[in-house]
Amino acid sequence: MITCTLKYVIDPYQIDAFEKYAKAWIYMVDKMGGTHHGYWLPHEGPSDIAYAMFSFPSLAAYEAYRADLAADDECQALLRFAANTRCILSYERSFTRPVLTGNTPAELGLV
Repeated sequence: MITCTLKYVIDPYQIDAFEKYAKAWIYMVDKMGGTHHGYWLPHEGPSDIAYAMFSFPSLAAYEAYRADLAADDECQALLRFAANTRCILSYERSFTRPVLTGNTPAELGLV
């Protein structure tokens, strides 16, 4: 599994537009074979930083999703919405692999 983590710099005056965008992308990623883990919008602290995480079974599956975006009318409409509202000022994308299960320190040979 590969997880994409996005850190957004958003326009704090466009938070409602960004939230609409976020809700639509949760639907789109799930529709296109991924698993969306949600968006985290500003609450306390910086008012212009938001995060999102979603996963695909493999990097190849993620790359197929990215290729399919260009042909999907709903995806293209969402990208136009973000451009028109300017709710996203910039973003950073990184890829990680999750660690989802735990072990005792003894099982890991740490004690």
